[in-house]
Amino acid sequence: MSSIAVPARSRRNTLATTLGFVRRHLLTAYSILFFAYLLLPIAVVILFSFNHPIGKFNYTWQGFTWDNWRYWDGVPGIRSSIVLSLQIALLASIVATALGTLIALALVRYGFRGRGTTNILIFLPLSTPEIVLGASLLTLFLNLNVVFGFWTILIAHIMFCISFAVVTVKARLVGFDRHLEEAAMDLGANEWTTFRKVTLPLSAPAILAALLLCFAISIDDFVVTYFNSGNKVTFPLFVWGAARIGAPPQVNVIGTAIFVIAITVMLANVLVQMRRAKRVS
Repeated sequence: MSSIAVPARSRRNTLATTLGFVRRHLLTAYSILFFAYLLLPIAVVILFSFNHPIGKFNYTWQGFTWDNWRYWDGVPGIRSSIVLSLQIALLASIVATALGTLIALALVRYGFRGRGTTNILIFLPLSTPEIVLGASLLTLFLNLNVVFGFWTILIAHIMFCISFAVVTVKARLVGFDRHLEEAAMDLGANEWTTFRKVTLPLSAPAILAALLLCFAISIDDFVVTYFNSGNKVTFPLFVWGAARIGAPPQVNVIGTAIFVIAITVMLANVLVQMRRAKRVS
């Protein structure tokens, strides 16, 4: 009996140890697999930016080369599309963030007739499919006899970026301590000085986040831009057109560069916030 009980008890102990190990590390393993799943397409984009394809299609690995990075603008039309996308994204993000910040301030700080309706209208572009937004703007511009091109793309991008800016800045203002503004005004600061030296610096992280978010959304947009671009070609439209006849590795180069720059800016922002937190503490 004892010789049979010992192996059974040993198996139960082994099973309990195994289950305990799984419980302790299940979330970690799941997180690793989840992030690997998200980052795998990005890793493929980075890897194939160094590929040396024999034909037009950059779909199979043929060999390593630096030429794609050295001649990133070797494909006709890619430079002009990147310049146009950067111009549109920069202008749209600045204007949308400025307007979105003012709208967020009005919604959080003031009570006015139509405030609830305004909140609903702000969230509509976030919940409306892009193809509906693009087609609606196309109809609007056609009815107004607007010439399609740079300005129609810019107006469209500002329109759908404002909602993201409002939501981002509003989340910061909701938790804002109004006593800091009241203290500044008690010490003799007027409304403009209080806004410039108290409200704006404390809201700056949210405003910067809204700016970066609007820039990323604008430079990446395809559907709305496709409906309202006319004869202008942004980088997403260029990628779509190039994929129909070939996939040059320079597309992967630009995608990798955008990803690296975005990660660098994000990490720099995190480091700055951590240093400020240490100084305050």
